[in-house]
Amino acid sequence: MLFAVICNDKPGCLQLRMDTRPEHLVFLETLNGKGSLALAGPFADSEGKPNGSLVVIEAPDQKAAEMIAAEDPYAKAGLFASVEIRPWNWTFNKPETA
Repeated sequence: MLFAVICNDKPGCLQLRMDTRPEHLVFLETLNGKGSLALAGPFADSEGKPNGSLVVIEAPDQKAAEMIAAEDPYAKAGLFASVEIRPWNWTFNKPETA
């Protein structure tokens, strides 16, 4: 099952995001290597600066999705003001599976 992990950064934490980004990218690459990552990318503010994240992961259930999200280095660093994890159904423009 797919889950959308919708994260909003705490105000004024752009430097924390930038400092933690290399570890976050390794985390995403690890998920991708396991086949658990569907898509990911940052939200941006009106100036184009990142201020949140959307990560769509595959997990067997809500609890497993929450555990995966909690392992994100951004989450561990305290970057997020809020995190919402919701089941998500990819309906349009889903890439073909091999």
